[in-house]
Order: sequence, then C-alpha cells, then structure tokens
Amino acid sequence: MSKKKKILILGGSSDIGRELVEKFLKNDYEVTAHYSKNKNNLTKIKKKYKQLSIVQKNFDKISNNNIDNLLKDRKFNNFDIIINLIGFIDNKSYDDYNLNNLINSLKVNALIPNLIVRKNIKHMIRRNWGRIVNCTTVGIKFGGGEFSYNYNLAKHCLEFIPGKYKLWAKKNVLINNIRIGHAKTKIHHRMKKILKGKNRIKLIPMQRMIDPSEMIEYIYFYSTHLNSYMTGETISVSGGE
Repeated sequence: MSKKKKILILGGSSDIGRELVEKFLKNDYEVTAHYSKNKNNLTKIKKKYKQLSIVQKNFDKISNNNIDNLLKDRKFNNFDIIINLIGFIDNKSYDDYNLNNLINSLKVNALIPNLIVRKNIKHMIRRNWGRIVNCTTVGIKFGGGEFSYNYNLAKHCLEFIPGKYKLWAKKNVLINNIRIGHAKTKIHHRMKKILKGKNRIKLIPMQRMIDPSEMIEYIYFYSTHLNSYMTGETISVSGGE
C-alpha cells in the first residue's frame, strides 16, 4: 500500500481551492483538482508541480442519465481524501427562485459531490483510512444572504451526514463539515456592493474577513492525519459569527 494519500479537491480552481492544492502538493500528497470552467489558477500550479492532475467536469451540465458514467470515471474514484469546495451561486433570492434552479443548485453543490463521496467510501474502508470534508457556509446560520437562497439551502443539504458515519469511524474514515465565514475571495469581492462590505464586516466579532491562507489551515487539519478523533461534526470558522 502506497504511503502517499490520494486526494480529490472538488472546486479546486477557487481562491481557497488553489491555495489548498498547493499546500497538499508541498506536503507530498497525490492531488487531483477538479474545476468546472476556469482552470487558469490550476494551470499555473501545474507548471510548478507536474504531478498535479487536473480534471474538468461541469456538474451543471450532467443529466440524470449521465451521472452513472461520471461515477464510473476513474478520475473520480479511489481517493483517500475528498474535499468539496464547490461554490455554485446563481444569485437567486427566496422571492424569485423556482423549482428548476433550486434543483440545479442542489445537484451541483450537494447531490453529485455526495454521490462521489459514496462511491469512494468502500475504497477508504478497505484501506482503513479516509477523510471527507464538506466546505459549506456560515450563511446557513442566518437563512442565507438576500441573493444566495439556493446556494445556502444546497450547502445546508450538503451538511447532512448519513448515520453510517458511525460505522465508517470504526475503519478510521472520518467526515466533517466546515462552515466558511466571510472570506477574501473573488466571490465576495464581486458581491461587495450588494453586501455593503464594511457593514458586513461589522457583523463579525473579530471585525475582519478571513484570508484564504488562514482558511486552508483549518481544512488541511480536518482532512489529514492531524484529525485523528473528530467525526460527524459541523465546525464554523467565521470569526465568531
């Protein structure tokens, strides 16, 4: 059995994803980074680390009939660690969402990642080691933002940990959720005017946003050997919100 752990990072091209990919590569993990549309961040990293694998798949475009093909794809199988950083936001509010865009948000942010995790559980159990980290959002606590109802509901769905996690724990397969607070990312930068940035920060007890370089340390901890005993939990990293 190889001592190297194989890790799949869904949403690896995001700001937090990019830094997390580099951290794992620096620590000698075998990293596969997934992206949906923009691979620029990952391409730059690939120039430094030839061992990085990059896989493109837009979950938004996958039909029900093609999900089985995705789950059979070797590019999404036999991983020891899975981190879900996908953040598909359609800017829908509670007043204007409809069934189709809500189902699509659930599919991209929660349902397909959940199926990928389920497909890899047997591999983790065989190896007597596995880590799963679902990255969600602190917005769940507050019912979501004005223009992110579908996103927050989908992330809340992602936090639902099946009761079987108790059986997985016997095989050292641990699963946890991390609620990410207001971070210095492109998504929040684009939404700055809507969120009225300075007023938003005042709601955070620590009175500042979290930097991606800080955030990855928490994700890294819960997805590696450093976490040896915590499972089935939802942790907020949000400056006290």
